[in-house]
Amino acid sequence: MRYDMNHVNVNRNGNHLTLSLSGRIDTTNAPEIGEQCLSILEDNPGTSVTINASALEYISSAGLRILLKIRKLHPELRIEEVSREVYEIFDMTGFTQMLPVERAYKEISLEGCELIGEGANGVVYRLDPETVVKLYRNPDSLDEIRHEREVAREAFILGIPTAISYDIVKVNGSYGSVFELLNATSLSKLLARSEDNLDFCVNQFVDLLKIIHSTEVPDGLLPDAREDVLSWMPSLEGLLAPAVYEKMYQMVEALPEDNHMIHGDFHTKNIMIQGDEALLIDMDTLCFGHPIFEFAYMFNAFLGYNELDPGNLLNFLGFSYDLSERFWKKALSQYLGTDDPERVQILTDKSRIIGNLRMIRRFLRDDGYNDPARRRYIDHWLKTMTVSIEKYNDLLF
Repeated sequence: MRYDMNHVNVNRNGNHLTLSLSGRIDTTNAPEIGEQCLSILEDNPGTSVTINASALEYISSAGLRILLKIRKLHPELRIEEVSREVYEIFDMTGFTQMLPVERAYKEISLEGCELIGEGANGVVYRLDPETVVKLYRNPDSLDEIRHEREVAREAFILGIPTAISYDIVKVNGSYGSVFELLNATSLSKLLARSEDNLDFCVNQFVDLLKIIHSTEVPDGLLPDAREDVLSWMPSLEGLLAPAVYEKMYQMVEALPEDNHMIHGDFHTKNIMIQGDEALLIDMDTLCFGHPIFEFAYMFNAFLGYNELDPGNLLNFLGFSYDLSERFWKKALSQYLGTDDPERVQILTDKSRIIGNLRMIRRFLRDDGYNDPARRRYIDHWLKTMTVSIEKYNDLLF
């Protein structure tokens, strides 16, 4: 069912009604538009309502009062596809605090753009020499984007050097965050360019990691890494021997409380060098807890996921497994402040325990145990983590 009127177009789809507003709504036409809208709502009882503002050029306080009347009748009202100019009006008048208001986002193409980073939830492309875009894997990711922008701002305030998203765009039906990173280069690209950059990259990597791990997180700001890991443990039931499972659970549970920050996806593609400064990107995995959780997730990126098929690492980080192994050992040695290979091996073994859990859970979630290729990985991770669990009595280092 469709109606066409000046400034108001209505489209009903099942029990959902979309009112599309267009042009300018001000004191001269607001009474008439308000009557039209209320009449349409009376003719369509029992429907949910969305306002589409893609063609709305301006709205005055008189027009805003119409929306308040509609919201009183339909508390679930949301407004979508709002232009930058009209969004500023909604924002200044407090409407963005009263009801969901979604901006219209510019459509862009990433065809031919360089892929410079990749994480669990998105892929980062260089749009031009000054700009990068993180494209989210989930097409319905606006809440994720808002969350990442908020935690990135909080991390920046706490002293973490990170790029802050300044815009949101659409790419083939998905959403992306836009960042300014002028002529920045990832550590992965520097390592791929020359192994002579190894020491420089390790220094930048460890210095930034220590900044993160020395940052205290205010209560309630970020999720607790230990709670996440404990919630993953049931995925190992029936796969690990009961005594091994119970021992691992107790090892995780016994870790001391720690309110320091963890990045959660800390690897060389997510660290950009801009001038003489290292900047973090991909901030949606921020959490807090004992640093063993960080090293576990790092272990997956540099070693764990790639042990059976070293070529995976070239596709992911852009350099060889051999170089990745050397990078890992040098980074751990520098972080720990030791040249003792045994201490590095202990941290590697303990990182494997939680790192393998994370990968097994991910593969099982994708029905991996019924896929022979993925089952090969799962069986390898179960075997190697069992060795480490039986070898140690805690996860401290």
